[in-house]
Parts: sequence; structure tokens; C-alpha cells
Amino acid sequence: MEEQVEMVGRAFVDHYYNLFDNDRPSLSSLYQPSSILTFEGQMVHGVEDIAFKLNQLPFGQCLHEISTIDSQPSVSTGGIMVFVSGSLRLTGEEHSLRFSQMFHLIPTMQGSFFVQNDIFRLNYG
Repeated sequence: MEEQVEMVGRAFVDHYYNLFDNDRPSLSSLYQPSSILTFEGQMVHGVEDIAFKLNQLPFGQCLHEISTIDSQPSVSTGGIMVFVSGSLRLTGEEHSLRFSQMFHLIPTMQGSFFVQNDIFRLNYG
């Protein structure tokens, strides 16, 4: 079970950040109407508002470099909690920004997962 949770968490992270860096509008397919995103303290609800927030960020091209991925089973839902830390490199910027992000993945009837909760923070200092 632990190994499968780690495998799903890692596969999700690879997929999510590949979409974010190369096809950000497609990220909306990972969320549902009940999904919640908190981005730097601002909470938004639902697919449309989450997609709008992510697509209106004040930078275009970027590259996420993942440092750590920690995954745990979420017993009550059959879901998976995924915590990510890494660096975000923006085009034209010399220095990377450190970030942390947490996802709560919930299984779907089709056998995949969607993002129920997503919390993102830049790490300053």
C-alpha cells in the first residue's frame, strides 16, 4: 500500500508540474467543482475560479524543479495527501524561488484522482 501511494504521488507530481510548466490551461482537468485552491493565502473554489487564478499568474513560462515528494494515504476517503517542496525558476530571472505545495487527491469512479485541496506557498528567507 505504501509503495503504491508513493508511486501515485510521484506520478501525479510529475504530471501536474509538466502541465503547469508547458500547458497551464490543461491544469483545470485535474480539479472538480468541489476543489479548493489556496495560493499564497488567497482561497478560490471550483474549477473555473482555480483555472482563472492559475492562468492569470503574473508570469508566463516557468520551470519547477522538485526537491522532495512525501505522500500519505488519506484513510477516510481512499485519497492521498501529497506534499511537495522545490524551486520555481521564472524565465529571465537569475534566482529560483523556493516553494511548498500540498495536494489532497481523491479517487474518481473512473479509477483516476482529482485534486480536492491544493495549498501553495513561496518560502522566503
